[in-house]
Amino acid sequence: MSIEIKTATVEPIRQTFSHTRRRFGDKPASRYQEASFDIEAATNFHYRPLWQPDKLLNDPSRTALQMADWYAVSDPRQYYYGTYVQARARMQENAEHSFAFCEKRELLASLPAATRALVARLLLPLRHAELGANMNNSGIAADAFGTSVTQMHMFQAMDRLAIAQYLSRIGLLLEDDGLALLAEAKQRWLDDPAWQGVRRYVEDSLVIRDWFELSLAQNLVSDGLVYPLLFEHFDAQLVAAGAGQLGMLTEFMRLWFAESQRWVDALVKTAVAESPHNRQLIEGWVSQWRGRAVQALLPLAETGPGRDALDACDSAFGARLKKLGLSGDAA
Repeated sequence: MSIEIKTATVEPIRQTFSHTRRRFGDKPASRYQEASFDIEAATNFHYRPLWQPDKLLNDPSRTALQMADWYAVSDPRQYYYGTYVQARARMQENAEHSFAFCEKRELLASLPAATRALVARLLLPLRHAELGANMNNSGIAADAFGTSVTQMHMFQAMDRLAIAQYLSRIGLLLEDDGLALLAEAKQRWLDDPAWQGVRRYVEDSLVIRDWFELSLAQNLVSDGLVYPLLFEHFDAQLVAAGAGQLGMLTEFMRLWFAESQRWVDALVKTAVAESPHNRQLIEGWVSQWRGRAVQALLPLAETGPGRDALDACDSAFGARLKKLGLSGDAA
């Protein structure tokens, strides 16, 4: 008895879901495309928001910017929930190894008291600003239009919560009574003159109604100046002072900032290129918040890495703006 093995090929009727087929054609779609495009409800709502009856639940008019298609904005990292979680799990694993290494060998205990005091003054109060960033990005995710836009901001919100927690853990490692140190950091956030400009910036950002302006104020301008100043220039100052071990605990922040810039730049560049109207609006918003951010950070720069470091951050930020199609001139 002989057995003949044959194979049969079954041609699929359709290659992908209807929503991706309408946008990208009848061909296999990536997981990112399936999870990110044209899946936010846009019609047939049962009611309008009671707190905002002039708007639909998902309404593109919550920003003054105008886009023919908000799904023109996409994430260059191709993050949807699955890939985002996997990427952050890898980053968290590396960060946990660094914290465990420092804690086991008590590396921060060997820092001079003056260095520990400077770190406590310049880094620990920032955790309150990070919680503000978490709230801002959560609000943007609620108000923005298009899943490819909202999910980027929701991921950003969760990242800011993680960074606030890492800053808190640095405080717990700096001294035996870490909780008291964190309580002092809160008081600095509330009372220290050096932090009041940043605090006011954060509190004013919390009440911005236009979600795109809020994204610019938080994710482009504030982050674009704060992170280079405090996690690059200040880190270089600590290394020069023989306190390079602290850089192990802030590596997550540097890696995260380098990565997050990619989607922020993609969002802004796409909106700027859409129309002169958009470009004019964005220019005005960026100029306004950039001037405020520089003034708010000046006392911190003078306390730590110096005014020249802040000028270098602002200059690099201007060069970044030019690549996005904006003027880049200082405010």
